[in-house]
Amino acid sequence: MSKVAVVFWSGTGNTEAMANLVAEGAKDAGAEVDVIQASDFDSAKLAEYDAVAFGCPAMGDEELEDTEFEPMYDEVEPALDSKKVVLFGSYDWNDGEWMDLWRERAEGNGVNVVDSVIAKDYPDDDAETACKAAGAALA
Repeated sequence: MSKVAVVFWSGTGNTEAMANLVAEGAKDAGAEVDVIQASDFDSAKLAEYDAVAFGCPAMGDEELEDTEFEPMYDEVEPALDSKKVVLFGSYDWNDGEWMDLWRERAEGNGVNVVDSVIAKDYPDDDAETACKAAGAALA
């Protein structure tokens, strides 16, 4: 059985809802799952997991949240090695460019990104299905 961490930051609850859906998909596929706030995760905890989903909404001008999430992610990213990773998050304006930039950055740094999911505001039925599938891909 694989062990999956779903690590997220959420300002309005939309990305938290996505985190719970990703976790549900991983559990349904047989994984042991921990849902963790970004402020409670670091590279020392990373060794406990086989795969990780990272969730952060678009902030400012389509960028990652920069006080809790991005510092944690910057510290963890070099230690991801070959772990399977999913990136997810919600947005309310623009077109989701922050996810494209985040995925390009991660893949450019050697991260094994198996999926990424975005939702406009609260996850609708399509985003719910995509989140569960992304979680299953980590199991």
